[in-house]
Amino acid sequence: MTLRQKFKRFMSNHTETSDEHPVSELKSHYYKSTNTQVFQAVETILSRSDSYQVTSVSAERGEISANIRLPKKAFLVATVISIRPFETAVDFNVTTETALPTDFGYSQKTVLSLYDELDKQLPRIDRS
Repeated sequence: MTLRQKFKRFMSNHTETSDEHPVSELKSHYYKSTNTQVFQAVETILSRSDSYQVTSVSAERGEISANIRLPKKAFLVATVISIRPFETAVDFNVTTETALPTDFGYSQKTVLSLYDELDKQLPRIDRS
């Protein structure tokens, strides 16, 4: 990753994970579990915390949206996609509400902490 890409990532108020992300920590995470189990795990993590307020749950589309209230206001969309019967991918999209053009890495830290929680609960598949 070039210095320009690092600077651009730091000066953003948005973080989105994907299969082709240049930062390895922000690539999609895959779990050896059914779509329903992974979806319920994500929903439980978000609804259990006081920081998150789940606003929409669409099991048909595999999406959960939530407002993040503490410590900074942000909007989160979690997407759960079944790849194979026991292989499910999870992606996050976090946008911070701020007057500044940057959130100083808050959205990235949020995504990483959510992935850490999921990694503790579900068996992860390494797709390096």
